[in-house]
Amino acid sequence: MSIMAQFAARVLLMPIWMVAFAMLVKGYVDTGDGFSAGVVASLAVLMQYLVFGVKQAESFWIVRKARLLAAIGLLIAVGVAFVPVFLGDSIMTHYPRPDRDVIHLGALELITAMLFDVGVFLLVIGFCTSAIDLIAHSASRRTP
Repeated sequence: MSIMAQFAARVLLMPIWMVAFAMLVKGYVDTGDGFSAGVVASLAVLMQYLVFGVKQAESFWIVRKARLLAAIGLLIAVGVAFVPVFLGDSIMTHYPRPDRDVIHLGALELITAMLFDVGVFLLVIGFCTSAIDLIAHSASRRTP
């Protein structure tokens, strides 16, 4: 790839990740959620594979930890979904309840729905990055 494409890929990586995190946080007020944020963040990883190639893209921490991120995301999402059952509530009951006070971190409300979306985000980015890596290795084996 050209030097210009490599420069653009390096420069655009962090802004794309910032957009993904904004989508993750914005999902509680407007459209957006952990799934779409994970897909956008995965597209940034795909751009790195396309521009730099398989060998250099594998050096990124997100690629090396993709399976771990997917496992952690799955555990978080399933945990948030099923812990209320053990507390005597129905599945996917979110806390705090509507009649309770919500803890705020700036403008961000810390509720279990946010934790669920974080789990979905980690699951999606881990799965998509692993799939991209698998496809890239398959394609590189066939290329002479």
